[in-house]
Amino acid sequence: MKVFILGATGSIGLPVACALSRAGHEVYGLTRTKERAKQLAAEEINPIIGDSENREAWIGLISEVDVVIESLGGTTDDSVMGPAVFNAVSAAAKQRPAGMPKLTYIYTSGAWTHGDDRKNVVTDTTPITNPVRLVKWRPAHEQAVLNDPVLNSIIIRPAFLYGGDASLLAPLFESASEGKVKWYDTPGGRFSVIHCEDLADLYVRVAEKAQLLGGMVFDAATNQTESVDDFLQKLVEVSGAQGPYEYMKPSNLFEEALASTVMVRPYLARSLLNWEPRMPGFVDGLPRWYSAWQASGKGAGHWSKHLA
Repeated sequence: MKVFILGATGSIGLPVACALSRAGHEVYGLTRTKERAKQLAAEEINPIIGDSENREAWIGLISEVDVVIESLGGTTDDSVMGPAVFNAVSAAAKQRPAGMPKLTYIYTSGAWTHGDDRKNVVTDTTPITNPVRLVKWRPAHEQAVLNDPVLNSIIIRPAFLYGGDASLLAPLFESASEGKVKWYDTPGGRFSVIHCEDLADLYVRVAEKAQLLGGMVFDAATNQTESVDDFLQKLVEVSGAQGPYEYMKPSNLFEEALASTVMVRPYLARSLLNWEPRMPGFVDGLPRWYSAWQASGKGAGHWSKHLA
């Protein structure tokens, strides 16, 4: 199987690209720089240097690959870029040779689409009625993706990502390394979470069975949500920061989204794909996640590029 990944060096895209390559598939990854291209090549991924806006470098691949994975969340304005990339892929897919199966398009959405709710548990099939304001545009785009007549479309909604370079946790780890743990929330919040490697495993399973899964939406999260209060207290202990931890009032839509609680209990990936997250828990494995972030060398300037 040939797979093309848009956003192949991101916190989601890179683990997914590596997992697909290890599974024996031919993987092409879009990246903006020669340095990142070398990183992909070292992982046995075919680098394509370019970006999502200038499509000349990659649009020709659409007639050759079996699966396109869009993991661009967090570009300058995802509400514009996401639909633009999707429309470009759909248009190019119309030129594929006759008789080929529909091109599979796996769109990376996010759990924030479910909205901020501390009372109700949601699943893959819960109707979307009140998304977090930052991603209020996303339900309409999800429907456009799923209803496209040219593509075999599938959506994956990752929960709060942890592991590796820490993604959304980077600003929190940054504050801890500077001596004070601060986060945008109020007491009593909870995280729905997924480790980047468990998420990558789900993408592999979905891609390999994509022709049976068209039109489906998969939430990606562990079985249990985890306490934000417990996590922050553990981070004080692990990092050696001065306690107690502090909550901050959000000052913009992104910080408001970070402060949201989404209690996801997905079931479709487990029942249909035998998928089961295996990594240690969010709080219990915190020493490991914090050490990995320190080793990555990526500070707060990196985190804002990865929205859930």
